[in-house]
Amino acid sequence: MTLAIFDLDNTLLDGDSDYLWGIFLAEAGVVDGEFYQRENARFFREYIEGTLDIHEFLRFSLRPLSEYPMTELQVWRDRFLRERIEPIILPKARELVERHRRAGDTLMIITATNAFITAPIAELLGIPHLIATEPEIRDGRYTGEVAGLPSFQEGKVQRLTQWLEENGMGLSGSSFYSDSHNDIPLLERVKKPVAVDPDEGLAAHATKQGWPIISLRG
Repeated sequence: MTLAIFDLDNTLLDGDSDYLWGIFLAEAGVVDGEFYQRENARFFREYIEGTLDIHEFLRFSLRPLSEYPMTELQVWRDRFLRERIEPIILPKARELVERHRRAGDTLMIITATNAFITAPIAELLGIPHLIATEPEIRDGRYTGEVAGLPSFQEGKVQRLTQWLEENGMGLSGSSFYSDSHNDIPLLERVKKPVAVDPDEGLAAHATKQGWPIISLRG
């Protein structure tokens, strides 16, 4: 079967779910608002600039998950999905996903954002396969640490390679849609790389390589 792979944040969504989750927690008083929003903005800026230390960011972003019981976290997440995520799912993104579904492709989201946030978003989009950064769980609670390799930059390639081996699949005919220069390592591995409303770095690279550039906005 042919894989159709989608980045999530700023590709299928008109925004970044990880960043918005941080703002949501700050506004809800779950975390120290001023400090958290300042650090959240810094990490987001470093992500855009390509200088993000993913392990530093994950220590920051996963810590709130370790400080509250799972039931309380799920209540907040349900509200977050309703208020912040459902309104920013791009209609044209839904259309793109449905075109691949009708074509019989195997649908996958691959994202650096953690699975606590992204698994229900994948369900909203009807995308059955998800590779995301996995927060570690022990005794029914998050520890604040990462389980395994974060799916970020080259980590996306490694995580996908492992998934392909486990599922007896390859990248023949595969496509990958992304907005970010951080995803160039994976875009270069698939047969049909597509830049979606790309950032400056990806736009320049896609133009040089002759990759399609599309917009799911407007």
